[in-house]
Amino acid sequence: MLEAAENASPVEAVEAVTRELGAALGAQAVAFLIADLSGRALVRLAHVPLHGAGQERRDGEEVATVLPFDGGPAEQALRTQTVQVVGQPGRWTVLAPVTDRGEVIGLLEMILPDEPAPPVLAEIARTAHMLAFVVIANRRYTDLFEWGQRTTPFTLSAEIQRRLLPASFTCEASAFTVSGWLEPAASIGGDTFDYSLARDVLHFSVTDAMGHGVASALTATLGVGSLRNSRRRAAGLVEQADAANAAVAEHAAVPGSYVTAVLGRLDLRTGVCALLNAGHVPPMLVRDGDTRVLSLPGNFPLGMFPGVGYRAGELTLRPGDRLVVVTDGVRERNAASLDLPTLFRSIADLHPREAVRALADAVLEVSGPTLADDATLLILDWHGGHGEERRTSAGADQKRASTALPD
Repeated sequence: MLEAAENASPVEAVEAVTRELGAALGAQAVAFLIADLSGRALVRLAHVPLHGAGQERRDGEEVATVLPFDGGPAEQALRTQTVQVVGQPGRWTVLAPVTDRGEVIGLLEMILPDEPAPPVLAEIARTAHMLAFVVIANRRYTDLFEWGQRTTPFTLSAEIQRRLLPASFTCEASAFTVSGWLEPAASIGGDTFDYSLARDVLHFSVTDAMGHGVASALTATLGVGSLRNSRRRAAGLVEQADAANAAVAEHAAVPGSYVTAVLGRLDLRTGVCALLNAGHVPPMLVRDGDTRVLSLPGNFPLGMFPGVGYRAGELTLRPGDRLVVVTDGVRERNAASLDLPTLFRSIADLHPREAVRALADAVLEVSGPTLADDATLLILDWHGGHGEERRTSAGADQKRASTALPD
């Protein structure tokens, strides 16, 4: 299968793998369903009939069919990260998660003539996991996968903002799970989130650039670009803030532009988390069912006053703690009425990947369907045990992948 993926073009690599699997298992049809960027649908990106060479070719037109979540087997396979089998007269449908380190990429859908035995299901699950790596490797070379995930056209500012986000919104490790989500406004509001894993340290940030549209996206680019540059030079949080402050003040196209931010650096060996708040909504800590706003040294937003100094604070996380960072779009207008402590308790058992989406859904319910400002969330769960092996199945941590969705 890997040889088939490597020999095919990047656009046809997924079909090459699914074709090999389908032929080996005698499948009637195979499809790769990619997760839509909204997080609320799947997209049937490639359908590969296995009988008749003519049906395996396309005429140059790509077809993407949107399948909104309806609580059925496809959604359950994605959210719980478990293989789902659906029996129908004369056919059996298998839905296997395509996942890597907790990042939901999509589903592998196979239609078989007979009920699959456990060894067959295990083989399908393993292949679906391998398919995740095929997608990750080949989406560097083509817009096909990105195109398939976009059910609505992007504006220029949205395109710029998309490039500022991490390649994967979720990362699972033995000691932590981190996941972010951005619910965009009608006119992009300059929000971003970011993270990067070093050997013994997790870096993360949430930023919000002043204004809306292209100008805001360009200001966000300055802020995120500077933070990444100084982080990659092994600078500490204060040095990162100093450099970003100078960069935004000097280079912002609109005079007076600024970026609010929460910067974090988590020591994975000790659980000590350094935090720097630059004029942003304070982060929140959920511990033993209670939520408290973290009190950190006050700082001006990045770019507001050149040359001003910055200070960081810190706390020690305990296993089971959940750190939540949001932008002001989660608290503005109707969303300000949300009872966040109660909401946090209702989603305490959700994987961070599902929790950020549940929070975004709650914001949309009271302020949507069109938001006045971006609503961005980042959730970090601390498990402890840095260096321990994860107990994984097909790319997801099985200790934490399966969740119960909130009512």
